[in-house]
Amino acid sequence: MALLELRGVTKYFGGLAAVNNVEMNVNEGEIRGLIGPNGAGKTTLYNLITGFYPLTEGKIRYDGQDITGLTPHEIAKRGLVRTFQASILFMTHTVLDSVMVAYHLHSGIGFARRFLGTARDKEKKNEAKSLEIINFLGLGHLRDELAMNLPHGHQRALGIAMALAAEPRILMLDEPVTGMNPTETQHMVGLIKKIRDQGMTVFVVEHDMRAVMGLSDRITVLSFGKKIAEGTPQEISSNEDVIEAYLGREEIVA
Repeated sequence: MALLELRGVTKYFGGLAAVNNVEMNVNEGEIRGLIGPNGAGKTTLYNLITGFYPLTEGKIRYDGQDITGLTPHEIAKRGLVRTFQASILFMTHTVLDSVMVAYHLHSGIGFARRFLGTARDKEKKNEAKSLEIINFLGLGHLRDELAMNLPHGHQRALGIAMALAAEPRILMLDEPVTGMNPTETQHMVGLIKKIRDQGMTVFVVEHDMRAVMGLSDRITVLSFGKKIAEGTPQEISSNEDVIEAYLGREEIVA
């Protein structure tokens, strides 16, 4: 069953169609990859789905409800949560405090209430949930480390931990392995599969073709704002339109 449905999704900037009549179903429990050459419209499509840009045309449905025109906050509250290409972290906070702050932002506990002790029970519950998340992502031994001191791969994992604090049904990852070495990339791919295995739907934009081919159940391909292909990694890797868009078979072979 489709958890996320895109119908004729279109976005113009001036006279240019950055996303043009895109149709897509993302099914519950799958890892869906979104790929395409630079400038294909991948991040713009993410921004449309999550409410950061208004649609020019089309509809977006999530969990059977029309979410077209809702704000990013309203969409996130419904369980559709994204990360960004750059790690957006509280650099002077510890790993544990960073995830707890993310919980506070979503739970409605203000800092004044926190320090006045009027929400201590919920504070303890949020701390327990935060610890559960960082342990799940293999960051438990770094719980008291400042975010600024973490290596790049761990910073990216912390960004995902903060997104998980919003308790999403769909986790949208924007280039999660960017800048990682092969060991870090392999570790991140394992974490994303682990998240999906807990019952979460994952939607991922990624330029690393080996990572996305090894990660995704199905892949959607954009080129110049249009969907040019969709299918399994094996189908995509042999699709002539995709090969042409990437200007070379070596670009997409897993």
